[in-house]
Amino acid sequence: MFEERLLREAESLLEACRTRGLKLATAESCTGGLIAALLTEIPGSSDVVERGFVTYSNEAKSEELGVPADLIAAHGAVSEPVARAMAEGALSHSHADIAVSVTGVAGPGGGSVAKPVGLVHLGLARRGAPTLHQELRLGDIGRGPIRMATVEAAMALLRSGLA
Repeated sequence: MFEERLLREAESLLEACRTRGLKLATAESCTGGLIAALLTEIPGSSDVVERGFVTYSNEAKSEELGVPADLIAAHGAVSEPVARAMAEGALSHSHADIAVSVTGVAGPGGGSVAKPVGLVHLGLARRGAPTLHQELRLGDIGRGPIRMATVEAAMALLRSGLA
């Protein structure tokens, strides 16, 4: 299912977390659990991957991660504030030390001028550190490619959070 290079990256990331004694969590919307699936494809990942949240709906973001409904109403689910809140919520609702979040418009529909297909916001929260944010503007390259590019970006963001 995943390309060999992504599997190697996942294995390397898990080993880096293991060496540092860190557990991780994912909070996913547009990727629907692909980040957690990639990480758990690696044998032995259970000593690092604490849990994964798939919060596709706005209600799930609020109920599972504690993202305030008024924050979603004010900025939309696909926004920097919501991505940050998702990552922070994944930490506060788990025993993880580091969490990545993704929320975006994977298409083919659902985009707008302000939030086009291919817009993705990622968040990275780590206990005792400021929450990071990354925005991707991938364009309308297709649902599958948008989701996989987001997985790759999430892996890179997690790696940067370990530095």
